[in-house]
Amino acid sequence: MKILVIGSGAREHTIIKALRRDPEEHEILAAPGNAGISADADIVALDPSNPKVVTEFAATSDVDLVIIGPEAPLVAGVANALRKAGVAVFGPDKEAAAIEGSKSFAKEIMAAAKVPTGTAWTVSSEKELLDALASAGAPYVVKADGLAAGKGVLVTDDKDAAIEHATFYLQHGDVLVEEFLDGPEVSLFFVSDGSRIVPLSPAQDYKRAFDDDEGPNTGGMGAYSPLPWLEDNFVETVTTHHCPAGRG
Repeated sequence: MKILVIGSGAREHTIIKALRRDPEEHEILAAPGNAGISADADIVALDPSNPKVVTEFAATSDVDLVIIGPEAPLVAGVANALRKAGVAVFGPDKEAAAIEGSKSFAKEIMAAAKVPTGTAWTVSSEKELLDALASAGAPYVVKADGLAAGKGVLVTDDKDAAIEHATFYLQHGDVLVEEFLDGPEVSLFFVSDGSRIVPLSPAQDYKRAFDDDEGPNTGGMGAYSPLPWLEDNFVETVTTHHCPAGRG
């Protein structure tokens, strides 16, 4: 099988490593890839977030399957274009990927599904920002609404720093101010075909650099799995009580 993996990060390299473990030998391409990935896949120089470019390459190169790792190509609709051209693709359509492309939209989805989450204020002006910060109180949680590669979030007790961070991102779109939630973070992802779900391994994400979380957000450079401290039935509990559709 000829497989094109879209992306250039550790996630995509891990996917390629897993494909290499398949007893069936595959021809694996990566776009745009990186120096490390080049040891395990043939690198293709193309814009991974351009639906037309990716689709034309897949169609003319007889690619059997495209696996999309990063959020940006999914939000741009690369999966939609591939499916329309009849190319098999692993990755959600643009409509489903919108939950990654807008934190405000994600909050709306959580509210509609009655998923417990911190209170949030979507702001588009300095006045709205100041009002939201006053309502939320310290520690201040300020997030760029759109994709920011994990770098658009600031958690701080310094109100001036929160205002400066938000003002920068307000030049490019909306900003979220959120209620601060304290405690360990656990990420549990599911693979879905639209009607069934399969859980992956839980992971914990230490987002901030330096000891004692004193540095800026890294976008998740400190993620690790498995989690020895997590209760044994965590995955089953989440799957059963929060994802009932996945039991079929």
